[in-house]
Amino acid sequence: MIALVTGANRGIGREVARQLAAAGHTVYLTARSTEAAAEAARTTGPDAHPLRLDVTSEADITAVARDLTALDVLVNNAAITYDTWQRATDADLDVVREAAETNLYGPWRLTQALLPLLRASAHPRVVNVSSEVASLTSMGGGTPAYTATKTALNALTRMLAAELGPDRVLVNAVCPGWVATDMGGPGGRPVAEGAASVVWAATLPDDGPTGGFFRDGQPLPW
Repeated sequence: MIALVTGANRGIGREVARQLAAAGHTVYLTARSTEAAAEAARTTGPDAHPLRLDVTSEADITAVARDLTALDVLVNNAAITYDTWQRATDADLDVVREAAETNLYGPWRLTQALLPLLRASAHPRVVNVSSEVASLTSMGGGTPAYTATKTALNALTRMLAAELGPDRVLVNAVCPGWVATDMGGPGGRPVAEGAASVVWAATLPDDGPTGGFFRDGQPLPW
């Protein structure tokens, strides 16, 4: 199986790549910096390959789609702007737009570009790394850029799952939980536990769920 993980040079993305490689996958680790991707690949395993990919760059996405010859699993993990300093009532909308470029449009563009490879796979999977803050059921105030863009990513997950059902592509959103990373800060669960949620969705059986929102393999309310 061949997997591509965005934002894989640190945190959850790096651990997802490590776990997939340990399970026998060929893994493409992407990062905005060639050097960061290469360093992460060196410590992931012999079948880990670095790719430079800024998900906000059409040119980068086109290059990746051109250079890959096969793909089974796409993990849209790259994300920015956990804006704890903002509230929706007075949010800087330029910050929201910038977050959307990475958190929503990036996964959207990349998925579109890689669909021919995914459709050709015998076991295609798309995993969108989301967050429970994007659940409308329990949503409150705060972190407006991050929350709004992850909520939109959840909506994209539902639409893609419905449209790609006939192609056997399983598309799910996963909340890894509050994880002790550079973005999450100290005090969260171990990175390996959060990454395991993502790996679960990336390695679902062919009759597994699609169009769902999960943490630790259990459904979350939309």
